Amino acid sequence: MAARFGFRSGVIAAAAAIGSIIGAWPASAQDGFPFGLEMTLDAPPQPGSKRVPSLEIGDSGEAKLELWCKGGRGQFSVAGNTVIFAAGPLEDRSCPPEKAKADDDLVAALSAAGTWTRDGDEVSFVGPTTLRFHLNTN
Repeated sequence: MAARFGFRSGVIAAAAAIGSIIGAWPASAQDGFPFGLEMTLDAPPQPGSKRVPSLEIGDSGEAKLELWCKGGRGQFSVAGNTVIFAAGPLEDRSCPPEKAKADDDLVAALSAAGTWTRDGDEVSFVGPTTLRFHLNTN
């Protein structure tokens, strides 16, 4: 009977430890990845334009990108706070060279991000460059 009590105590202790670990995760992880939402990059428009890049992320991680000039699709894969973004081909749309480079650099930075965080309506993709987006709540 003592062995049985010890086993139950061990299971209860393990469950309590797991619960405390889950409860200790930062609030940003608890808010969840923004599947099914649209967000806008925290950046000013390029000179001569009012456009600011945006992402629309579907429920399965499929993404629609509208950049400063180019547009395209991609796919997000998420596990915990780890994120992988795979860009699909981008539409050129006869972009001027400076806007095309800015779009390519943005997609490269998004593809290089390895983690993400969320704080309310703000989502950050963190890698060599941190990209901060604001959820469109309208």
